[in-house]
Amino acid sequence: MHPQGTTTQEVATLAKVTRRLVPFLIICYFVAYLDRVNVSFAALTMNHDLGLSQTAFGFGAGIFFIAYFIFEVPSNLLLERFGARKWIARIMLSWGILSGLMAFIPNIARATGLGNETTFYLLRVLLGAAEAGFFPGIIFYLTLWFPTEYRARIVGYFMAAIPLSTVIGAPISGLLLYLHGGLGLAGWQWLFLIEAVPAIILAGVVFFYLTDRPMDAAWLSADERGWLSEKLLTEQRQREAIRQYTVTEALFNPKVIGLSLVYFGAVATNYGLSFFLPQIVKAFGLNTFLTTVVSATPYLVGLIGMVWWGRRSDRVAERRFHTAIPLFVAAAGIAISTALNDPSLKMIALSVAGFGIFACLPVFWTLPTAFLSGAAAAAGIAVINSIGNLAGFAGPFAMGWIRDHTGSYTGGLLLLAGLGIVATGIVLALGRDEARERMPMVLPG
Repeated sequence: MHPQGTTTQEVATLAKVTRRLVPFLIICYFVAYLDRVNVSFAALTMNHDLGLSQTAFGFGAGIFFIAYFIFEVPSNLLLERFGARKWIARIMLSWGILSGLMAFIPNIARATGLGNETTFYLLRVLLGAAEAGFFPGIIFYLTLWFPTEYRARIVGYFMAAIPLSTVIGAPISGLLLYLHGGLGLAGWQWLFLIEAVPAIILAGVVFFYLTDRPMDAAWLSADERGWLSEKLLTEQRQREAIRQYTVTEALFNPKVIGLSLVYFGAVATNYGLSFFLPQIVKAFGLNTFLTTVVSATPYLVGLIGMVWWGRRSDRVAERRFHTAIPLFVAAAGIAISTALNDPSLKMIALSVAGFGIFACLPVFWTLPTAFLSGAAAAAGIAVINSIGNLAGFAGPFAMGWIRDHTGSYTGGLLLLAGLGIVATGIVLALGRDEARERMPMVLPG
């Protein structure tokens, strides 16, 4: 479905751009996200082997995001300066190498004398620094190729890699955990090694395959390049006619800070649950492989919700309530799950939460790109993502700490639900800019 007033050239050009870029970027983000969260599946056997408590695991899983926070804005500004092709290739190569090194935590710990726990923390910090800038870089990159009224669905397609990485990656990770003994490595070590290889290979593909901007796209005709470049330039002028932000203004803009807090709540519900969901499911009495399969259920629901909800938001040209409603659904699903002891009912509630967690994300990312452009957009997106992803540290750490001190995940889950409710309230309080949401896209003449 295309917006009203679209021309044959618009449909053909954007279809070609979508086919060229979106599937490839989905694959890249699939690999990125799997390398980020595969530690949750490795934990099913790794924690015992390394002697990690739930608090230590939660801290190590989350400390990734501290480094991510520190390096996010500089990384995105460098991407805007040097181009997506070179910078994303650099990011993927470095994180692939570091993700593979997670397999050798015991060896590194013995060689350095740091101990398993400290080595685990150190590698997670380095992995966060390496991956910083990838996601906001892609969000910024998509603004260079797709007009505003297409962005929720396009970001939805791209971010579908998050639940997809679990739907597909969970059973694969579960099977890899059974690879014991080869070369003296445990299954969780093989998991890290094997799942690091695609990132290293894709780094080279990114360098030669991606195109930085429409005017550089030899795979578009001259007319298509000209039309798309002019359309995107017109949008930028429309935004800047209302208000043109500098990088510094974007960094400290109250709306950017507000959106950062919204994203903090959204990320908390996502990572706080995802890093511990396999261990919650394991308590149902399932074996390791079935645990990974059942853990994928909320992500399958989230995958469907993400794509459908993003397309719906584009169709009705509404963003605020399309962000707030799924945030509330996520919070409600998580909260209700704590009152249910039956495994089937608990998974239904967590699957409802999965819909909300993932459906809000593509629509949310249309909010900052509606009023920021150029370097200011690169900086603003990075600020929102970096502050929001601090919840990737806070959520898992709080979950692990509460679990160790109470013997239950209930308190941690209720904390995540509370953060989701707060995020819902902030979205509604930020108000709606209908002029920007319905910005006319048809070029004059």
